[in-house]
Amino acid sequence: MQTTFTAEQLADPHVEESEKILRKCVHCGFCTATCPTYVTLGNELDSPRGRIYLIKDMLENGRAADEQIVTHIDRCLSCLSCMTTCPSGVNYMHLVDHARAHIEKTYKRPFSDRAVRALLAAVLPYPGRFRAALILAKLGRPFAGLFDRMPALKPLAAMLRLAPASTPRRSRNASPGVHAAAGARTSRVALLTGCAQPVLDPAINDATISLLTRLGVEVVVPQGETCCGALVHHMGREEAALVSARQNVDAWTREIEGNGLDAIVITASGCGTTIKDYGFMLRLDPAYADKAARVSSLARDVTEFLATLDLPEPAVKPDLTVAYHSACSMQHGQKITRQPKDLLKKAGFTVKEPREGHLCCGSAGTYNIMQPEISAKLRERKVKNIEATGAALVATGNIGCITQIASAAKLPVVHTVELLDWAYGGKRPAGLRP
Repeated sequence: MQTTFTAEQLADPHVEESEKILRKCVHCGFCTATCPTYVTLGNELDSPRGRIYLIKDMLENGRAADEQIVTHIDRCLSCLSCMTTCPSGVNYMHLVDHARAHIEKTYKRPFSDRAVRALLAAVLPYPGRFRAALILAKLGRPFAGLFDRMPALKPLAAMLRLAPASTPRRSRNASPGVHAAAGARTSRVALLTGCAQPVLDPAINDATISLLTRLGVEVVVPQGETCCGALVHHMGREEAALVSARQNVDAWTREIEGNGLDAIVITASGCGTTIKDYGFMLRLDPAYADKAARVSSLARDVTEFLATLDLPEPAVKPDLTVAYHSACSMQHGQKITRQPKDLLKKAGFTVKEPREGHLCCGSAGTYNIMQPEISAKLRERKVKNIEATGAALVATGNIGCITQIASAAKLPVVHTVELLDWAYGGKRPAGLRP
């Protein structure tokens, strides 16, 4: 794609990076066939190619974002399916992230939109606040239908419907500490506890610690760890995202330079995609660039790390058929496609892959709150394909997908690591039917 940025514009390193990305696009349109919003809405401007044209026009002309571009950028799930499909290596992720930051700086959203976004940014990244919000959601749930009738309040209705009927107890494993390896220690890892996940489903991190320590891995939950920053990053609140990134880099660097780390293990693939990008996000910060790159190089999804270990024979023969849902952040963001399925098969599960596995389930961070109608259509499509497999349950590696799919599916939905922990001698996942 030909560009006409001025030398003055290219002096901005963010614009310079976007210009390089834009020039790689050859207008081929391969991305349209795998874009969930284009497949759902049929509008060229709701495809990656259409959004690239809008972003190019906005940045090249140095103008503020307008309602049209905000509408179509907001509809992007950041599922990154387009990056898997693209034959030219267009880094759409970095381009749309820059566009969102530009929107945040130059566009004033309607009051209701600003209020909902501020609420999400102030609550979701903080486990204590999020837990309190879920308790309050029980009182508000009867009003969801009323909120649905008012367009400005539809995100609140979506929030109330997604909130679980009950909130699990806080796990002791969420607190900073060291979990010793059983027997001889083979490696040492840090575990990202996360923000929403330990509130919605603390059993995921419990199962991870249980499995890894039995396999001879020492697991540390570092002091000072915080939300990965993905939520505010995808809202265009770049400074807030970088504050979180720096705090985590500091926490993990202390461990790296202390007793050492072989990996930083992440059990939510949405977080993993962002942490693996810390090196890029902090590349312009001389105090953090090298440290962030080192952290990103150590980041591993839990299945990615488990695939490097010498696993014993399973302690349990589960004899269950599992529909494996590959989260977009796993397959497109991190390019992890084989390891989770191979691990499940080795553990004794029969694994089935639903049709249209490349399409997003509609969760996408806060997308199912901010874009509830599109999200619901994608969820229905995903659940229909999953249930058509005839599997007894669903396994996936991202808490957002678990919440989204479980809100409509008749099958139990569990994290992949919970099934692996059970197969190798841990607890049977609570969500499984007897």
